[in-house]
Amino acid sequence: MRDLFTMLAGYNAWANARLYDAAAALSDEDYRADHGAFFRSLHGTLNHLLVTDQIWMQRFTGQGEAPARLDAILYETLPELRAAREAEDARIVAWIGSLDDVALAGRLRYRRVSSPDVIEQPLAPALSHLFNHQTHHRGQAHVILTRLGHRDLALDLMFYQRESGVGL
Repeated sequence: MRDLFTMLAGYNAWANARLYDAAAALSDEDYRADHGAFFRSLHGTLNHLLVTDQIWMQRFTGQGEAPARLDAILYETLPELRAAREAEDARIVAWIGSLDDVALAGRLRYRRVSSPDVIEQPLAPALSHLFNHQTHHRGQAHVILTRLGHRDLALDLMFYQRESGVGL
């Protein structure tokens, strides 16, 4: 199981870097426009992904920021947001790399952002959610970018595996 999460952490960082490269090629107007996505703009979507990763990593590690709103705008400029995204991806990769099978078999207890509910669950499914959530919203960002002409942006796990050799 450790190998799977190590691969997913690397893939996550790789896919985010490709997404940010494509976003950097947009005009500021296109980047900030309401494209009908759940968090409206590409800017809102990318901020949401960072927000939720910070929330989950604070739950997992007990360290770092945990924004109080899922729609928080943490950074107003793409370069600032990208730097924070790269730092968070490095943090995720390092933390996943520190886990062993005993830790992965452990449990997690946390409070939801949107309600006072306390949740307790096994760690491994929560990690699966972290990476699945990223993929879900990267898909929304991909639609925005595709509509704006970036039809060649490949974010599939298989492309990462072929490029990196991980998981093959």
